[in-house]
Amino acid sequence: MCRFGRSGLNQVTGPGAGGMMGGMTEPVRVRGSVVVPDAELVWRFSRSSGPGGQHVNTSDSRVELRWDLAASEALPAVWKERALERLASRLVDGVLVVRASEHRSQWRNREVAAARLAALLGEATAPPPKARRATKPSRGTVERRLENKRHRSGLKQGRGRIRPE
Repeated sequence: MCRFGRSGLNQVTGPGAGGMMGGMTEPVRVRGSVVVPDAELVWRFSRSSGPGGQHVNTSDSRVELRWDLAASEALPAVWKERALERLASRLVDGVLVVRASEHRSQWRNREVAAARLAALLGEATAPPPKARRATKPSRGTVERRLENKRHRSGLKQGRGRIRPE
């Protein structure tokens, strides 16, 4: 489904939301075999900012990719919970928005936006690092540290004034 709004934005949703290109984009792979279905992605295209001559006024090369994380069924419950928690500052009403406008072609910007979404989700769904177990320093380490302290202390005392006795 393609919508044209008042603001000149083109919005493509639904199955084959690969957009005007006929759904030729790679699926957004989160981690392993988990993939975000195209039906859950909403692509919006608008005019990019910056120089570009006469061409810039006619091409919608900036890409905005929206994905409703809160309503998605693509992620396992544990991953979804983790992602909602870690991406809370980036979410607006449970929707994650990724923008790309670096390239002059809409196609390249679409690839960049999809890659950014995949990277964000990969980081957000990664398991937390294992807690570090505190260990006691070895006897040799403690002895070397104390020996270095004594040596450094002696050097610094030697720099001072020598008092005649």
